[in-house]
Amino acid sequence: MIRAWLLSAGLLLAASSVAQVPPAPSEPAPAAAPAPAAPKAWSSMSPQQQQLLKGFQGKWDSLPPDRQQALAKGSQRWLSMTPEQRSGAQQRFTQWRAMPPEQRQQLRQRWQQFKSLPPEQQQRVRESFNRFKQMPPERRTELRRQWRQMSPEQRRRVVQHPQRVPQPRRNPR
Repeated sequence: MIRAWLLSAGLLLAASSVAQVPPAPSEPAPAAAPAPAAPKAWSSMSPQQQQLLKGFQGKWDSLPPDRQQALAKGSQRWLSMTPEQRSGAQQRFTQWRAMPPEQRQQLRQRWQQFKSLPPEQQQRVRESFNRFKQMPPERRTELRRQWRQMSPEQRRRVVQHPQRVPQPRRNPR
């Protein structure tokens, strides 16, 4: 279990400390940048979306198309959420706004790093993270403590070779 968590932590919590490895020559070149977003007409959105975004109505046409698309997509996502999901999203947004700008930037970078992983690796990270979330709080605290005590090199080795992580000794009952 520590292996899975450390892999997740290595990718999600310490991504900025892990060196980027250039793609091997046999790997395909990265895809070209996506085409710029087309402007989103205010009138093309549902009345519910317009109500959510009413603060942007007067300046909608002056927003960059990618911002318009992001706002429209976000409003649609919000409308599809359950009340519990909306409550959780509001709490996360409040936490986000309370973070120092440096921490937000670090999280943005880690997210981009995660999104650049192959889908199979992203899935493994998600599964490991879900296993971590299901652990008892004391165990999660202990794993975080162990991670913080590792040097960047130790963390890098754990991320690259999670099968080599020693398992903690269990006390016999």
